[in-house]
Amino acid sequence: MTAAAGATEPQDEVAPVRAGEELDWTTLAAHLRANVDDLDGEFSVLQFPKGSANLTYRVSFGDRRLVVRRPPFGKIAPGAHDMGREYKVLSRLHERYDRAPRALLHCADDSVIGAEFLVSEYRDGIVVWDSLPGSMAHLPNAGERIGLAVIDGLADLHAVDPASCGLSDLGRPDGYLERQVRGWSSRWDAVAGHAPSAETAKIVQEVGARIRASVPTSQRAGIVHNDYKVDNCQFTPGNPDRVTSVFDWDMATTGDVLVDLGTLLNYWPDRTVDPGSDAAFIAVPGMHGLDLPSRAEVVERYAAGSSLDLSSIAWYEAFGCWKTVVILQQLYARFVRGETSDERMGQRGDLVEPLARRALGLLPG
Repeated sequence: MTAAAGATEPQDEVAPVRAGEELDWTTLAAHLRANVDDLDGEFSVLQFPKGSANLTYRVSFGDRRLVVRRPPFGKIAPGAHDMGREYKVLSRLHERYDRAPRALLHCADDSVIGAEFLVSEYRDGIVVWDSLPGSMAHLPNAGERIGLAVIDGLADLHAVDPASCGLSDLGRPDGYLERQVRGWSSRWDAVAGHAPSAETAKIVQEVGARIRASVPTSQRAGIVHNDYKVDNCQFTPGNPDRVTSVFDWDMATTGDVLVDLGTLLNYWPDRTVDPGSDAAFIAVPGMHGLDLPSRAEVVERYAAGSSLDLSSIAWYEAFGCWKTVVILQQLYARFVRGETSDERMGQRGDLVEPLARRALGLLPG
C-alpha cells in the first residue's frame, strides 16, 4: 500500500499528496474494498493538485481507478462542500447527461477519514487550465472551439428535466435567487473580518448591497451546477469540440439556470475589452492566453439554443463575480487561520478587491 505512485503524470493531472493533506489510507482502502465491487490489486493514491477547495484524490486498486473527494480541513461554511448532495446528483444525472461522472459511494461516517466523502468513477481526459493542451495547440481556432464546447455543455445541462433523472427534489426553485443572495451575504459576513483591507471590505459590502437591491425575476428552473467553468470541464485529447465530463457538483441544485451562465461569464476572459480595465479582471488571469470567444459571443451562443430573456444577464454576471469574491475570501481566511498549508490560498486575498470592482461596474448605482 502506497501513498504516492511516482512522478507527476502528463498534464500535471495528478501528483504526490501534499504535505498535511494525507488521510488514513489503510482505513480508506479497507472501507472501499468492503463497499465498492471489484477492487483487487495493490492500493495506491495520488492527488489532483490544482483544485482550490475540496480535497480530491485518485485512488487505484491495481488497474482500477476511482476518485475520492472530501471537504477541506478546517471550518466549513454552512451548506458548502456537500458530499451527500454531490453523490445524489452524480448517482442519477449520468442517466440523462453523459458528461456527469457516475458516483459509486457516499460515506457519511467521519471516523473513516475524518470527514464525509464521495467516491466516483475516474475518467481519462484533459482539463484546460491556463494554456492550450499540447494535443490541441496545433488545431485551427482551438481556443474558440473549446469555448463554444463549454457553452454547449452548459446549455445541454439546462435542457435536462430534473424529474427525468430523479432530481426533482434536489432544490426549491421558488424563491431561489432571494435565498442565494441571503446565503452568500451570510458567507461574506462570516469571513469579512479577515478581509485584506478595510477598503476591500467596503467595496465587497457595496457590491452585496447593489446585488440585493436589483434581484431579477426568475424565468425557468432547471439543474444548476453552481460552479460551471472551463477548468471544471474535461476533454478528450485532440478534440476541442465537445466536453466529455463536468466536475465539482457539490453545490448543484434546481433553480434559476441563468445563475450558471453568470458564473461562467464571471470566470471568462474577454479579448475585446481594455486589458487594464476593471471589466477585464478574472480570478484566473492565465486564461487570457486561451483566446476564447468574447463574453458577448458566449451570451449569443447560449441564447441561440434558449428561449430565455437575457436582458438582465449583467446582474447574473455580477452575482457570479460576487460569489467568487466570497469563495476567494473563504480560501484566504482558511490560510490566515492556519487551516491549510497550501500557499496558493494565501494569495487568494489579492484577487478579492479587483474582482469586486468588476462586479460593481456591472451593477446600477
